[in-house]
Amino acid sequence: MPTLHRQVLNQMGEQICSGKFLPGDILPAETELAEQMQVSRITIRETMKSLSAKGMLQVRRRHGTIVLPRSQWQLFDPDVITWRARAGTVDADLIRDLMELRTIIESNAAKLAAKRATPEDRVAVRRAFKAMERAVAGHGEYVPADLAFHGAILTACHNQFIQQMQNALSAILRTSFELSSEIAGGPARSLPMHEALCIAIENGDQDAAEKAVLTLIAHAEKDFDYRAELHRTTKDKPL
Repeated sequence: MPTLHRQVLNQMGEQICSGKFLPGDILPAETELAEQMQVSRITIRETMKSLSAKGMLQVRRRHGTIVLPRSQWQLFDPDVITWRARAGTVDADLIRDLMELRTIIESNAAKLAAKRATPEDRVAVRRAFKAMERAVAGHGEYVPADLAFHGAILTACHNQFIQQMQNALSAILRTSFELSSEIAGGPARSLPMHEALCIAIENGDQDAAEKAVLTLIAHAEKDFDYRAELHRTTKDKPL
């Protein structure tokens, strides 16, 4: 169960990401926010501090608490990534940027994993893939299994900087996987591509690993294009 502070933080974060509070807006006073959310001023104050640390707010003396432009947000912060997805602000630009980032990082991570994976790493990747298989067959949740698979690959890179980025990368991947899993049959169609990546890493084949992950990302892009087109069609359909 999330703490009260976490609940209020998530609510405020999502409200900012959804555009309820726009850049340049001055938030209501602490007392007003506390009354609206039925929490203490201390909880509101702690929430404002947390959001300020994420680059979303700035407290200015005699001016109040101001919402900052997205360019100043900590975009790699897992909370910020999650709030943007939950707030329904996943637009074409965000999808494009996500796919570009995945291409840059995952293609190289797959090659490093194929090169450096220990026997234990290969077992972890295969175990995660088997969990994905079971989820597609209706036994378990797909997105957590997919995250575990890609997380095992990032671990197998044995790169200290990639390890430090893993929390942010996991949030980015979760957003991508949750969106693509909404497409009917999407997980089942991507399963052979994940297996090809798993086999490439097991065989230490860097080129095959890179090719497999790029194929996966291209598949995800097609799913997003289909999802966007379906959304437009539904939106434009006459009542």
